[in-house]
Amino acid sequence: MSLRDPEIIVALDFPAAAPALDLLARIDPSQCRVKIGKELFTRAGPAFVEDVAGKGFEIFLDLKYHDIPNTVAAACAAAADLGVWMMNVHASGGRRMMHAAAERLATLSRRPLLIAVTVLTSLAREDIVEIGLAGTPGENVLRLATLAQDSGLDGVVCSPLEVSALRGACGSGFRLVTPGVRPVGAALDDQRRVMTPADAMRAGASYLVVGRPITAAADPRGSLDAINAEVAAALAG
Repeated sequence: MSLRDPEIIVALDFPAAAPALDLLARIDPSQCRVKIGKELFTRAGPAFVEDVAGKGFEIFLDLKYHDIPNTVAAACAAAADLGVWMMNVHASGGRRMMHAAAERLATLSRRPLLIAVTVLTSLAREDIVEIGLAGTPGENVLRLATLAQDSGLDGVVCSPLEVSALRGACGSGFRLVTPGVRPVGAALDDQRRVMTPADAMRAGASYLVVGRPITAAADPRGSLDAINAEVAAALAG
């Protein structure tokens, strides 16, 4: 594993800034990146994002923008001003929305990565049927990932179970960011389509989003070190 490009993204899924900052004080920014999602961003605001960046952590701002093209492009530009490393939009917003966001970011001297959400990892086949999508989760992920790539995005969020197919379809340079990663023996919580860190990396994942197995651990740094070691062994072998 290269310390310049850690594969693990720790999900800061906390209800307030204080416990998130406590966790950050216990882990090393050279060993991971961090994800800030909707709840923490809504409570702590943009200043918290800048504070975390100031501590040396590269940030995946996970707000899943989904609106008309101009609104999403403007939101992405605002997020870039906070100094984030990566952000995301919903691929179901369509080609024009994704292309507008990518175009806006392309004008920046320090451009964050822009990826798209395909099918949430909490959704099983019966869930996507209920909301009117035909086909399996994997078929929908492939369709939306291809659309995102054609729209100029850098990658997608996907279940680790779809990584191998997407790596084959989208090529080696397309970033595949995978939540739903659980070490052997960890609780599944609300994830449905899951895989171990080693298996996800062997399948072709670029980055692994890991939350409670690290953030709820008695020794978060030790848990992060163990997952990094598992990933390194998978990449070496």
